[in-house]
Amino acid sequence: MLDGVRIIEIEGLGPGPFAAMLLADLGADVIVIHRKGGGVTPGMPERAVLDRGKRSIALDLKSPDDVASALQLVASADGLIEGFRPGVMEKLGLGPDVCHQVNPALAFGRMTGWGQDGPLAHTAGHDLNYISLAGGAWYAGETGAQPMTPPTLVGDIGGGAMYLAVGMLAAILKARATGKGTVVDAAIYDGTAHMMNLLMTLRQSGMFPTARGQGLLDGPHWSRTYRCADGGFIGVQCLEPKFYAIFLDLLGLGDDPAFQDQFNRDAWPNLTDRLTGIFATRSRDVWADVFAGTDACVAPILSPEEAMAHPLNAARSAWHEVDGTLQAAPAPRFSGQPAWSPAAIPHRGEHSDDILAEIADRANARPSAL
Repeated sequence: MLDGVRIIEIEGLGPGPFAAMLLADLGADVIVIHRKGGGVTPGMPERAVLDRGKRSIALDLKSPDDVASALQLVASADGLIEGFRPGVMEKLGLGPDVCHQVNPALAFGRMTGWGQDGPLAHTAGHDLNYISLAGGAWYAGETGAQPMTPPTLVGDIGGGAMYLAVGMLAAILKARATGKGTVVDAAIYDGTAHMMNLLMTLRQSGMFPTARGQGLLDGPHWSRTYRCADGGFIGVQCLEPKFYAIFLDLLGLGDDPAFQDQFNRDAWPNLTDRLTGIFATRSRDVWADVFAGTDACVAPILSPEEAMAHPLNAARSAWHEVDGTLQAAPAPRFSGQPAWSPAAIPHRGEHSDDILAEIADRANARPSAL
């Protein structure tokens, strides 16, 4: 889908590489500039799934010659992705002004937690910090409990990488129409706040108050997880009354008067306790069989390995394992495209010689100045 689009990625952490992987998954030619002679980022493997489908060149961006090579790559690209604190790219001689001199149509993508300006722009932070100040962590917990720390998906990926990818595509489309590039300021704080608009829409109708555990999706007995007899968990979220009725029937509670007023907030705690006892009587997989194929909106909570082995994955092929490494297929999918198979993960600097040769060929092909 993105054949003919070239993205230059400056090696960084989490959301930037994820956004670049997403674009590579969609067919873009992504060239990642890895640090020459530098060690692998702590916590990351030598060959990361986030680098799949990319080409790697190793450059020392403190070397004038290597910075010149990076600028030659920029001149050939539709977009650039970087994830440093504000001002770092400028100090390296690769800031937006310099890059737009060599490529006026460049989409210059900047991935940060707090944004390019503001009182926290130069302050360190991580996923939980960003979503905390943006309001995204407020509802991550049950009544009376402290908010939980979600996996690094809500902020880094949801509020960060996905918004950067959309911003890059929007900027590239605009540049192709006008010839003018732009800076994409993708802040995890901003993206996380934007994602809250679904909950703000529910708040308009009084269905999602500020109090944790009292809203339509975080308080009811029919919208939560339950522990089963074997220690596994089942997830229940039957919002619509017709699905709730099926849920009750399958549990033998269809005629129980206590469960009939689905949206009575006062009854939710007691009904949650009752369902807690019921689900604790059988194993997760037994409950999964009870609800399988129905519209009760109940599903077992699976590990990634279990998800790969589930019959749904046999049909959708969302999960793959290559050389003992689990990874998920790209999304969304497009009609008329061939079936996907995991792309190769490059070694750091694997394509340096080829890419430098391309730079030289491009330079030699330019007409000489008169």
